[in-house]
Amino acid sequence: MGWIRFFRRAKWDRERLEEIESYLQIETDENIARGMTPQAACEAAHRKFGNVTRVREDIYMMNTIGVLDSLGRDLRYAFRGMRRRPTFTLAALLTLALGIGANTAVFSVVNGVLLKPLPYPNPEELVSLWNRAPGLNSGDIPMSPSMYFTYREQSRTFQNIGLWTTGGRSVTGLGEPEQVRAAAVTDGMLQALRVHPVLGRWFSEADENPATQAPDPVILTYGYWQRRFGGEASAIGRSLTIDSQPSQIVGIMPESFRFPNFDPEMIFVMRFDRSRLFIGNFAYRSLARLKPGVTLAEAHADLERMLPIWLNAWPGPSLQIIDNWKVAPFLRPLMNDVVGNVRSMLWVVMGTIGIVLLIACANVANLMLVRADGRRQEFAVRAALGAGRMRLMREFLVESFALGAVGAVLGLGLTYAALSLLAKIAPANLPRLGDISVDPPVIAFAAAASVLSSLFFGLIPAIRRITPVGIGVRGASANRERQRTRSVLVVVQMALALVLLVSSGLMIRTFVALRTVSPGFVRPEEIQTVRISIPPSQIQDVERFTRMQHDILEKIAAVPGVASASFSASVPMDGRVSWDPVFIEGKNYAAGETPPSRRFKYVSPGYFKTMGASMIAGRDITWTDIYQRRKVAIISENFAREVWGDPIAAIGKGIREAVGPSARLFWREVVGVVQDIHEDGPNQKAPSMVYWPVLMEDFYGNSTYGARAIAYVIRSERAGTETFLADVRRAVWSVNPNLPVFLISTMKELYDRTLAGTSFTLVMLAIAGGMALFLGLIGIYGVIAYAVSQSTREIGIRMALGAEQRALRKMFLRHGLQLAAIGMVIGVLAAAGVTRFMSSLLFGITPLDPMTYGAVLLVLLTTATFASYIPARRASAVDPVDAIKVD
Repeated sequence: MGWIRFFRRAKWDRERLEEIESYLQIETDENIARGMTPQAACEAAHRKFGNVTRVREDIYMMNTIGVLDSLGRDLRYAFRGMRRRPTFTLAALLTLALGIGANTAVFSVVNGVLLKPLPYPNPEELVSLWNRAPGLNSGDIPMSPSMYFTYREQSRTFQNIGLWTTGGRSVTGLGEPEQVRAAAVTDGMLQALRVHPVLGRWFSEADENPATQAPDPVILTYGYWQRRFGGEASAIGRSLTIDSQPSQIVGIMPESFRFPNFDPEMIFVMRFDRSRLFIGNFAYRSLARLKPGVTLAEAHADLERMLPIWLNAWPGPSLQIIDNWKVAPFLRPLMNDVVGNVRSMLWVVMGTIGIVLLIACANVANLMLVRADGRRQEFAVRAALGAGRMRLMREFLVESFALGAVGAVLGLGLTYAALSLLAKIAPANLPRLGDISVDPPVIAFAAAASVLSSLFFGLIPAIRRITPVGIGVRGASANRERQRTRSVLVVVQMALALVLLVSSGLMIRTFVALRTVSPGFVRPEEIQTVRISIPPSQIQDVERFTRMQHDILEKIAAVPGVASASFSASVPMDGRVSWDPVFIEGKNYAAGETPPSRRFKYVSPGYFKTMGASMIAGRDITWTDIYQRRKVAIISENFAREVWGDPIAAIGKGIREAVGPSARLFWREVVGVVQDIHEDGPNQKAPSMVYWPVLMEDFYGNSTYGARAIAYVIRSERAGTETFLADVRRAVWSVNPNLPVFLISTMKELYDRTLAGTSFTLVMLAIAGGMALFLGLIGIYGVIAYAVSQSTREIGIRMALGAEQRALRKMFLRHGLQLAAIGMVIGVLAAAGVTRFMSSLLFGITPLDPMTYGAVLLVLLTTATFASYIPARRASAVDPVDAIKVD
C-alpha cells in the first residue's frame, strides 16, 4: 500500500509541477515589468509559489522506481520461463559456460603474463641492457662487467643499474648437502627493482669490495626462509657454509618479491676486481631504472655516447676487432625480457578461443530462435492487447541477459578449475605463473563477455521475431525468413569452425614435423642427467678436481643397470650456452678480422657414445688425450662441411680459440667429426659446434683449464626412477660427501620442455577446434531438424503424391551440405588470412599447407553429411496420413 500512496503522490506532484511552472513564468514576467532584474524576479516568484526542486526529485524517483520494478518483473518472468524449459536452459547455459569460461581462463593467462604490470614500483622505468654484435653472428649478447662500471659511473639517464646472473650454490651444515637456486647481483640491482627486504638490508657498495675479509653476505627469498628457518627473525645474522665458504644472512626478501625470469632461493653479491677486468666477458644480464621522464630513445642515445668511453677505458681486444664485431648497445623494456617469446602464442590462443565464444553465441541464438517460434501465439495475443514492439523486445533481451549472467557465473567456476590445473602443471615455457589469478580485471572481462554475448544471441531473435511480420504470422514467407536467419548462423558457425580446425591442424602438423627431426641423440628416456659443481674452496688445482670428476664417473658407471656414462659442461636443451670466435689454420685473416662465432662445450670421453650421437669421421677424445694435455678437439658435421666441404677432410686440420695478444697461441687438431646435435631443441637449427676436452693446457690464456660445473649423462633403462637416483647420489657421495646433486632430469624431459610452447598451443587449439566442430555440427543438425519439423505437412503431401523416400532424404541432405559448403568456402578464405599470424609458431610447413586444408575440409564434409543425414532420414520416415492431419 505504501508504494501505491507513493505513486499517487508522485502523480499529484507532477500535475502540481505543471501548474506551478506556469504560475512561475507569469509571476516572473510581471516582476520584470515592475522593474526588477531577471534574477531577482525569478527568486521572488520561487519564494511566492514554493521550491520546484523537491517536486522534480519526487518525479525522478517515481520514474526510476517504476523502471526498476518493471525490470524486476521481467527478470522474474525470465527465470520462471527458464525453469519451465529445463532442456533449453541447460543446453544454453552449458554452451555459454564453456564459451565464456574458456575465454575468461585464457584471458586470465593473458592478463597475468602480458597485461598486468611487473610487481615493482613504476615498472615502466625498468629496462634491460643488451648488445648487438652482427659481426659475431651471435644475435643479442649480454653485458660485460667493464661495460657495467662504465655505465654506472658515466650514465646521465639511469637512476640505478645492476648486473645479475643465475646458477647454483652448495649449502652444507644444515643437514644433507643441498644445491640451491642462486642469483648473484651487483649493488644497484635490488635498488633498481625498488623492493625492500622485509627483514635486514640490501647489499651495499662496500659488500662488492673483493678485498673484504667479512663473510659473504647473502639475502634469502621468503620461501627458502620459511622452509629452512621456519620464518624466524633470528635468521638475520646467522652464518651459513656456502660453497665451503662462510656466509652471513643479511636480509629476507618479502613474499611478493619476484626476480626477473628466475626463481632463486638465495641472492649473493658479485665482487669484481677492477684491475683484472677487460672489454670482453659478455656473460651477465643487466637491468637499469630510468630517471623520471627519460624515454627509451634518450637512454639509447646515452648508451651510444658511453660506448667510446668504455672502449678507451679498459684493456682488451683491439678497437679494430670491436669494430669488426659491430658492437652496438641497445635496451628494451624489462617486460619484454620477462615475457619472452610467448606473446604471439598467447594472442593466437586468445583469438582462437574468442572464435569459440562466437560459435557458442550463434548456437544459443539458434536455440533462442526456436524458442521464439514457439511463442508466436503469445506475442500475437500480447500485441493485440496493446504491448508495443519495444516492450516485447526488452523482455526478450532481459531473458538473454539473465542467461548470460548465469553462464558467466558458471564460466568463472570453470576458470577457477582451469587455473588450478594450470598451476599444478606449471608449464616451463609460461612466465609469471604466480601473477595469473582471477582478479577484478578478469571478473570484469567475464562480465563484458556475458554482456556482449547476451546482446549477440539476444538481439538476433528479438529483431527477427518481434516484428510486425514475425508476431503471430504463420505464412510461408515468415517461415522462410526464420529459416534463412538460422541458416546464416549455421554458415557462420561452419566458417569459424573451419578456421579453428585449420589452426589446430597446422599445429598438429608442426608437432609431427618436430617429432620427426633427429635431435642428435637416441632413446632420450634412457639418459639420466645430474649436475655437480666442485667449488674452488674445496679443490683449487684444476687437474685434481678433474680427476675427482673422473673418479665419480667410474663410481656411477659401476651402478647396476648403467650401460655407459660420461660428463660435459652442459647437455643439449638445458639452456647453457657458450660461444666464441674460432680460427681456422691455414686461413688468412686481415688485421683485426674476427671469424664467425661457434658454440662450444667441454666433454669427456664417451660423451657421444652415451648420447647416441654418431661419429661421422675420425675418433673420440680419450682419457690419454686429456691427462697428457694433447691439443685435440671434435667438431660438428655442419662445421666441417661449412669450412672444408667434407667431414673426412676436416680430420687433422687445426682450429683454435680466440685469445688476447699476450696469450700463447696453439692450433688444436680436429680428431673427430660428430653428427649435428640440436642443442636448442628440434625447432631450432643445429648450431655449428666445437667440443673441447674437459681438461686443457694453454687455453684462453690459462696454463691449465677445466670445467668445474659439469653434468653427468648416464644411459640406463632405470633412468628416472627413485631407486636409480638414490644409487647415483650414493656413488657421488662415496667420492665427496659434500657435493650436492642437483638439476636432475632425463633427456626426454629436457626434450619435451623445448616442445612445451608448441604442445601448449596445440592442446589449446585442439580443444577450441573440437568445441567448434561439435557446436557447428549441432547447428547443422538443428537447422535441418527444424526444417523437417516445419515441413511435416509438405512432406506428407509430397509422399501422398508419390515422392520417393530417397528423393526426400536427398532434398534435406542437400540443404545441409549446401550450408556446410558455403561455410567452408568462407572459412577457407578467412583461414588463409588468419593463419598467417601463426607463422612464427609453425615448423616445416606454411600457413597455407594444402594437406591440412584438405584434411579439415574432408572432416567437416563428412561430419556435416552425418549431421544432415539423421534428420533427413527422419523426414523420409514420416507417415503421410498423420502429416497431412497436422494443422
